[in-house]
This record gives sequence, C-alpha cells and structure tokens, in this order.
Amino acid sequence: MNESALTQYLTRLRQRPVAIAAIEPLGGGGQGAAALKAFGYGQPIRVTYHCGADTDEVVLRRVNRNGFGRENMSDRVAEVWRDYHAFNQLPRHVRARDLVLLNRDGELHSLAAAAELLLLTDFAPGTTYAEDLHRVGETGRLTPLDRDRAKALASYLAAIHTTKYQDDLLWRRRLRDLVGDGEGIMGLTDSYAAEDEIATPARLRQIEVAANEWRWRLKDQTDRLCQVHGDFHPFNILFTDGVEFNLLDRSRGEWGEAADDVSCLMINYLFFSLPLAGRLAGPFAELYELFWTRYLAERDDPALLTAMAPWISWRILVLASPQWYPTMAPEVRHKLLNLAHNVLAAPSFDWQHINDYLTAP
Repeated sequence: MNESALTQYLTRLRQRPVAIAAIEPLGGGGQGAAALKAFGYGQPIRVTYHCGADTDEVVLRRVNRNGFGRENMSDRVAEVWRDYHAFNQLPRHVRARDLVLLNRDGELHSLAAAAELLLLTDFAPGTTYAEDLHRVGETGRLTPLDRDRAKALASYLAAIHTTKYQDDLLWRRRLRDLVGDGEGIMGLTDSYAAEDEIATPARLRQIEVAANEWRWRLKDQTDRLCQVHGDFHPFNILFTDGVEFNLLDRSRGEWGEAADDVSCLMINYLFFSLPLAGRLAGPFAELYELFWTRYLAERDDPALLTAMAPWISWRILVLASPQWYPTMAPEVRHKLLNLAHNVLAAPSFDWQHINDYLTAP
C-alpha cells in the first residue's frame, strides 16, 4: 500500500477528492512513506487529510499475527469483522468508520456493505465414501474396488503428510484448538446433555482432562506440523471413477497433525462395524488393515502412534453424540467412549488391537 492507494480509497469513501496532509504511526516515529512501512509491520497509522473545506483524522489499523489466537489470517479477518460490528455499539467507544479490504495490488476497498461472507466453489461430482461403507455393511462383502479405494485414501494421506511446515505458533494453536475450540473437545463435551446417562458429565470431564494432558505432552513436538485436510471423513470424500476422488470441506487451516486425518478416517471403519458386529470385524476389519498397512508402508513416521490418542478421542466425541447420531444404540456409544478413555490412558495407540480398547476401563 502507498499514499496514492490511500488517497484513492479515501476519495471513494468520501465521494469527493481528498488530499492527504500527514501520515504518521501512532506512538511516534517516521512520517509519510516511513509510516506506511511501519503499518506493514502492524503499527496503526494516523491519517490527516483535507476534503474540501474540512479536515479529518482517521486511524487505519491491522491485526498483528501473534500466539494468542491470531496465528491464522482467518483469525485476523474475524477480529476486524468483530471489531467493526462491536465498536459502535458501546457508548464512548471510538467509532469504527469502515471495514477495509487490502488487496494483493496494495489497493484499499470498502467492505462496509457486507452483511455476510460467502464462499463460491466448483461443483464436485461423485458419490460419498460413506455410501460405499453403507453398501459394505448391507452386503457383508468387499469388491476389489473397495480394497483399492481404502489403499488409495491411505496413499493420498501419506503423500500430503510428507509436506512439512515449521511454525511453532501454528503447531501450538492446532493443539489448543483440538482441546479448547468450539469445534474441539470442549465444544463437543459442552454439547452433550447434562442428563445423558452414557456420556455423563464426569465421564466427559475425564476425557477433557486427559486430552489436555496429551496437549502438554505433544506441545514441543513442533516438527510434526504438516499439510492436512482436517476433516477427512467418509462424507467429505467423493469417489468418481475407480479410485479417483474429490474432497470437500477442508477444515481448520492448511497445517496440522497427521494423526488428525488418519484417526478421522480409520475410526469410521470401526464406526460402521460396531452396530453390526459389536466390534471391528469382517469386511470393515479388512478395510481398516488395508488402510493402516498402506499408510505406514508409504510414510515413515515412527511417532505417529504416540500422537494419536487425543485426535481419536475428539472424533469419538462426534460419533458418540446424540446430536450428530441420534439413532446410535446405547451399547455402541458406551464402546466408543470406552475407546476414548482407554486410548487416552495408553502411552501409544496399538492400531492392530483396537477392539481391546472397547471394554470398560
């Protein structure tokens, strides 16, 4: 952004020509170009300008990246949106004049007329992987394509997880969101009814506390941050022809923990098997083994199994929830929550013996 871009923006905002008289960072420092450079590093700037016979002063602010919930660009956008809609509702608070977009060309544009932000995407053809799993449950049989698809999904995850990213702030944020976010473990435990006789408040509290202990164990393993999908479950996977597929609804940003994606898919083989067999068995056990074997063969990550526990417990809180799955049998919910407790209590996840985790601790 330069002074010309700022002048053009203010001219559009006031709908009359303006002339900038002074630009200076709040708190002192250089003026003009030096002030704009300071703005680039996050310092608010005070702009004095003339519009006809009037002289006006405004402050242009941006939200700095930090480790207190502003790690992602989406966090910072949300903060500006919230401030714009909240400042003017409090008596004596400085007034928010505009919601401003800074584009890649350094131009400023008003978004004050926006009531909501929408996302336009391509249309993705295909049928959900969940439909494949429903069919397997109904027939009790696997086709060669079913086996190939489980392996293709494992290969895809192994490939994307090899892309690493070093950012200590993002790693710790991802772990913090896992436990404390509205879509994370605490948000899910809060969504259960207090009178739930299976997922009792005491049981949910134990999961929360144990998951937070895992956050502390994993906190310094910042080299684990990698490319992820973030919500890799069967309803977000659309198969087209053969093993070709499209993905929907990538969640919670670009970077995270590989165990997130792995646990999200592998737990569904158990989930589809439990109502039928009371455990992981039959064709779902075969898909589960194919998936794990292929993933571990294609990606060298010795620490993966020691990072799985909190991610598994998070996914279980979704699957065991009456809000998400109101027809789920009580015994299935019990076994899922047993799995959450038992995996959190173990130092490492033994994927080959997942059924051993289903009994009460």
